[in-house]
Amino acid sequence: MSDWLTALDNDTQASVLVTVALVEGSGPREAGAKMRVTLDGQADTIGGGHLELRAVEIAKTMLATGDTHARLERFALGPSLGQCCGGVVHLAFEYVDAGLRELLAALRERRQQDSWRVTALDGEPVSALFDAAGSLIAGTAAQVPDTFSRERATHVAQGSDGRRWLVDPCLAPRAHLTLFGAGHVGAAIVRALAHLPCNVTWVDEREDMFPAQLPDNVRIAATDTPEEFVAMAPPGGSFLVMTHSHALDQRLTQAIMGREDAGWFGLIGSQTKRKQFEHRLQARGVLAERIAAMVCPIGMPGIRSKVPAVIAASVACQLLMVWEEAASAALAAPPRLVTASAPPRRKQRAVIHPL
Repeated sequence: MSDWLTALDNDTQASVLVTVALVEGSGPREAGAKMRVTLDGQADTIGGGHLELRAVEIAKTMLATGDTHARLERFALGPSLGQCCGGVVHLAFEYVDAGLRELLAALRERRQQDSWRVTALDGEPVSALFDAAGSLIAGTAAQVPDTFSRERATHVAQGSDGRRWLVDPCLAPRAHLTLFGAGHVGAAIVRALAHLPCNVTWVDEREDMFPAQLPDNVRIAATDTPEEFVAMAPPGGSFLVMTHSHALDQRLTQAIMGREDAGWFGLIGSQTKRKQFEHRLQARGVLAERIAAMVCPIGMPGIRSKVPAVIAASVACQLLMVWEEAASAALAAPPRLVTASAPPRRKQRAVIHPL
């Protein structure tokens, strides 16, 4: 699948950015999903079906007529589009002019950092990009509302003057996997995670085992001291151990067990290998609850194939379940408002209210 942010990097065609701004009930994609539409095609998807077809038609009409004004359109999926989701989806349409193109270029450079995009849905085009501290990175902040929620997902808010704004968190992936082992299964797992919302640190002693081309979300580490990358992993990060050596697997397992803030930990192997490692870890004083949390064998229950691609698909599903649970827990935190840093403004300051 082409990525909406990078697929048109070197494309001079005019385009429209379509964003799922709000979902009421059930919809094909979540708020924040996006696609870019040109007269010749599209990059990425907002869920397919009649909704996407209608959105592409609207976007192409904007391009054909030179309509550069942003808009917010409401779609009742059942009554108007005949889709079985049955919910209501609000889509934001933004013509990618020179200002928005510059903003998206800045966003590409910040894919590993949190950013917030705020854009006007009424009146003249106004869009701005802020960092986590509320400082302006790109765009025009002079008319953007002073405060907006940072914890909410993509949503539509309204200023005191009635003007509507799309508040669009563009957050760096929270999920991080440190993967030890560049063999066939490790390589298959990297391919399986290539387009998923995560970052991977791929560690092996054998530099020649890494492929020449890597997915954008993968960083490699060829090192004789792989244990160092256990300590370097972020708090709550996931670990997956599948090296060419059982002795190295054990050293890495002990290092991971030594981190109290380690997240999910998977170890490739059979039940026999698990029993051996349990015995050795117990002898070294590792707490029983830490040993019990070790996932070995890895993969989803009921999938027994040992084909690397099958193992990779199974483990990717397992990791997604872990990461989505963590993301849901993070979203349960109470929202807070952060003040955007902008140039001096008029005395009349807009207040933004979520819709």
